Amino acid sequence: MRKPLLVIAAAVGFGLVAATSLPAIADDTVVTFSITTAGLTISEPGSENLGSVASGAASVSGQIGPVTVTDDRGTLNGSWNATVISTDFTTGGGTAPETIPNINVTYSPGSATATTGTGTFTPGPGGIINVPRVAFTGTELVGDNTATWNPTLTVTIPAGKVAGTYSGTVTHSVG
Repeated sequence: MRKPLLVIAAAVGFGLVAATSLPAIADDTVVTFSITTAGLTISEPGSENLGSVASGAASVSGQIGPVTVTDDRGTLNGSWNATVISTDFTTGGGTAPETIPNINVTYSPGSATATTGTGTFTPGPGGIINVPRVAFTGTELVGDNTATWNPTLTVTIPAGKVAGTYSGTVTHSVG
C-alpha cells in the first residue's frame, strides 16, 4: 500500500514544479523622440501707403498693416521683445526740404488683434521711433505662440517741406 502514496506524492511534486515555473525574462525597449525648434520670427507688410494730405498739413497717420511674431521655440517660461525703428522719410533728391527726419515719426502698437498659445502679450508704450523702441512683448510663454498687432504710424510734417511722395522704412525685429 505504500506504492500508491508514493505515486501520488511524486505526481503532486511534479505538478507544483509545473505550476510554479517562471515566465521568460522580457527585454525592455527605451523609446525616445525629439521636439525640434523652428525659431523666432517676425513678419510685417512689405509696403503700406498712408494716403495723401494737402500741402501745409500738420501730419499724416494710418495703420501700417499686421505685424506678427511667431515663436516656434517651444519654450518653458520664455519671453521675446519686438522692437521697431524708422528711417527718415524722403522724396526727390532727399535734400533738407525733401526730408522728414525720423524724429518726426511716432508709433503706437495698439492692442493685440490675435494671439495663440500660452503667455502674456503686452504692447509697448509707443513713441518716437528714431531709435529702437519696444513694440510688443511676450512673457511667461509656454510652448509655441504668436501675437499680431496693427500699429498706427504718425508722421508729423515740419513746415517748409516740398510736395512729393515721401518714403521711409519702418523695421521690426524680435529677439
